[in-house]
Amino acid sequence: MEPLKEARNRVEGSSSSNNSNGRTSGGGKRSLTNCLIKPPVKKNTIPIDLKLRAVERARFAHQVAEKRRLIKQYKMERERQQKLEEEEEIKRLRKELIPKAQLMPYFDRPFVPRRSEKQPTVPREPKFCIPRHKTIKCCRCHAMT
Repeated sequence: MEPLKEARNRVEGSSSSNNSNGRTSGGGKRSLTNCLIKPPVKKNTIPIDLKLRAVERARFAHQVAEKRRLIKQYKMERERQQKLEEEEEIKRLRKELIPKAQLMPYFDRPFVPRRSEKQPTVPREPKFCIPRHKTIKCCRCHAMT
C-alpha cells in the first residue's frame, strides 16, 4: 500500500500546482482512479459495408490468382522453348562434328620415356644484399647528409 499512497501524493501535488495568479489549477484534490482513466475514443464515423468489402476482396484475390497463373504459364512456356532450342543445338552439333578415332596404344612393347635433349637448369644463389643504387631513399636521409 505504500507505493499507492506515494502515487496519490504525487498526483495530488501536481494537480494543486500554482499558476501565474497564485491560485491552484485543479480546484481541489483528484483521486488516483480519475487520473488513470482515459477519455473515450471517438467512434468511427465512416460506415463499414462488409458485403462490399468482401466483394472487392474476392475480386482482388481473383486478380492475384490470375496473375500468378499467367506468370506460371509464361515460365513453363519459356522453359519449353529453351529445351527445344537446346535439343536443336545438340542436333546441329552432332551433324557438324566429325568423329575421329583415337590411336590404339601398343601393348606389345612397353613405353619407355626418352631422356630430354635440353641442358638442365643451373641453380643460382639468391642475393640478400641490396645494391646501393636500389636502396629506398627518404626525405630524412637526404636532409641529414
